[in-house]
Amino acid sequence: MAASYEDAAPGVRTEEGLFLAEGKGRGAARTLTPAEKAQARAVSLRRIGALFIGHRRRLAVVVAVIVLSSVISMGSPFLLREVIDVALPQSDLRLLCWLVAGMVGIAATTSALGVVQTWISTAVGQRVMHRLRTDVFAHLQRQSVGFFTRTRTGEVQSRITNDIGGMQRVVTSTATSVAANLTTVVATLVAMAALSWQLTLVSLLALPPAIYWTRRVAAMRQAITAQRQRELADLNVIIDEGLSISGVQLAKTMGASGALTERFTDSSARLIDLELRSELAGRWRMATMNIVFAAIPAAIYLAAGLPFAAGAMSIGTLVAFTGLQAGLFRPLMSLLDVGVTLTASLALFHRIFEYLDLTVEIEDPATPVRLTEVRGHLRFEDVTFAYGDSSAAALAGVSLDVPAGTSLALVGETGSGKSTIAALIARLHDPTSGRVTIDGVDLRSLALDDLAGIVGVVSQETYLLHTTIRENLRYAKPGATDAEIERAARAAQIHDLIADLPAGYDTMVGSRGHRFSGGEKQRIAIARTLLRDPRILVLDEATSALDNETERAVQRAFDELSRGRTTVTIAHRLSTVRDADQIAVIDHGRILESGTHETLLSDGGRYAALAR
Repeated sequence: MAASYEDAAPGVRTEEGLFLAEGKGRGAARTLTPAEKAQARAVSLRRIGALFIGHRRRLAVVVAVIVLSSVISMGSPFLLREVIDVALPQSDLRLLCWLVAGMVGIAATTSALGVVQTWISTAVGQRVMHRLRTDVFAHLQRQSVGFFTRTRTGEVQSRITNDIGGMQRVVTSTATSVAANLTTVVATLVAMAALSWQLTLVSLLALPPAIYWTRRVAAMRQAITAQRQRELADLNVIIDEGLSISGVQLAKTMGASGALTERFTDSSARLIDLELRSELAGRWRMATMNIVFAAIPAAIYLAAGLPFAAGAMSIGTLVAFTGLQAGLFRPLMSLLDVGVTLTASLALFHRIFEYLDLTVEIEDPATPVRLTEVRGHLRFEDVTFAYGDSSAAALAGVSLDVPAGTSLALVGETGSGKSTIAALIARLHDPTSGRVTIDGVDLRSLALDDLAGIVGVVSQETYLLHTTIRENLRYAKPGATDAEIERAARAAQIHDLIADLPAGYDTMVGSRGHRFSGGEKQRIAIARTLLRDPRILVLDEATSALDNETERAVQRAFDELSRGRTTVTIAHRLSTVRDADQIAVIDHGRILESGTHETLLSDGGRYAALAR
């Protein structure tokens, strides 16, 4: 069962349950709170094991190979005993050759089996990693806009790259390492007992303190790992904010480059400290155990030489036993170290499962309604909406009726609720009460992909991908032909400009399209929307940041884009909406008045005041 996220310490947990270090960039990284430690421990090993369920047959083959390899390798000490006690004293060359050949054959066989084991286990691990990455990415794609508004971009990137990357060693090698070492330990103990059960009991005296100290080290590393991953997330945030084109421009114009570099340096220095602490955690304890393990065979040699033990054991048996004992401690320590790694990695699994357990606020309906012929009749029926972090309603009792093929303009002061209406039309949010319909069908009854094909949005903030103009346009319609792309660009009044570029439609737009002006980016965005051919068009303050001449060019493209479509336009400049079929004045989430430009002017209300 996934960890519960309701027990986090106050002041540490964000709205979506993400743990963020306090005071990052301004001071030293803090330690984990008891609540955070409890949460990290709460990640179920059963849930981690469920990641491998689809690979049970391959893992069974790996386990079989491991068992076979371990059993075969146990023959070497017995062959060595025969070499020392029989073949060499009796000068039996034929027996010696067979024994040596057997030892070489065992080594060759176990090596070949090791290659097969590594191949299969790595393939399984990489498939599990691939599934985990894609599941997290797909689940985050389903999250609402509100989630990304509340969450730092660098935090999301860090979980997908750093956290999942940190889990790779555990996922790809832990299961096989446990099986290999456990099998080797059991087989070695059996072989040791067959040689001398008394010495076997003496050898196991070091096991209880080894287990105790290993558990202590595992707890230390788990806490450090969680802290390190949060610091990595902070570092990603600084990179995202400081090295994006917008961030660089802001830093240069505000003279903040030095402060940003200092902030990055401090975070990187803290990360170095955490990495060192993670690597060195408990090393002196492990070093002590290695000394103890080395002392036990020395004690056995000493005991074998004492007068009362003389003749009780042959030299061959003694050499074979100490060889087995050395072979026991290596896998035993590896097995304990796997426990340390797995326990420390629970912090990583916790962070990933936390994202996978996020509730999807905007979901596809179980049985979506299919609109065979979309006319584009849009209605708001007594819609009320409040953002999750606010007790005040952003919209209250809004009712609108926009017949198919007509235009609606929304005007009002900043923060009045105009963009919230636009977001509800695109179903970026769902109404708290009431409903929004297209052709009489509630948006919540439509598949999200179908709705995206019906509603097209052009906003003030145009986002272009770091690729060619052609691929930016094709993002709206992956199967679009070059002719369709050119036709959309002509309609958006941008084809001539693109054609004059040296590389034409294959010109790279640069990061976020910063090589183009605001009006050029808007027209590329309009062409992209035209290519999708939506029946309902939402223009959210799409010309507010443009100069008059550019606005006129973009407005001509809008006129082409709006022809025959249901259009909802949000604008501050009333000159751009005066020809709308109806105009609604929004104030504090309510509709104050609505009508045509002429009727609203004659009424002498808020619209007339805005016009003056």
